[in-house]
Amino acid sequence: MPGETARLVDAALRAELRGHAGADLVGLSCLADGADTLFAQAVLDLGGSLVGIVAAQQYRAALPVSHHDTYDVLLARASEVVRLDCVEVDDEAYMAASLRMLDLADHLVAVWDGLPARGYGGTADVVRAAQERGIPVTVVWPAGARRD
Repeated sequence: MPGETARLVDAALRAELRGHAGADLVGLSCLADGADTLFAQAVLDLGGSLVGIVAAQQYRAALPVSHHDTYDVLLARASEVVRLDCVEVDDEAYMAASLRMLDLADHLVAVWDGLPARGYGGTADVVRAAQERGIPVTVVWPAGARRD
């Protein structure tokens, strides 16, 4: 996520979550670099608790090395960690993690530009799955944001 887009998305997420700030706020995140991390950090900063969803045993290794420290900190701050049984990370594991997240969610906040997913398990697929389950979806894509 380009730097300016990250700043715009971070501000938009915080504005969206601010009305839910405090102990009743529980955020679920796969803690990937980008929007997942911005969301998780906003939840924690607003006094909420974090549930980390780990897609596979090798998930951390599949993340950019530059994100490992941030991932480790967020995972350590999570009040609960849900680990899936997958070993390797692939599109199926990503989607399984997202579906598990939806199992636990009562609302989806999706950072999404409205474009189709780049691969199975992308944001478009998760939004569609939430809608099929009747889970309310709030799409966050601030003016001026752009996709890499």
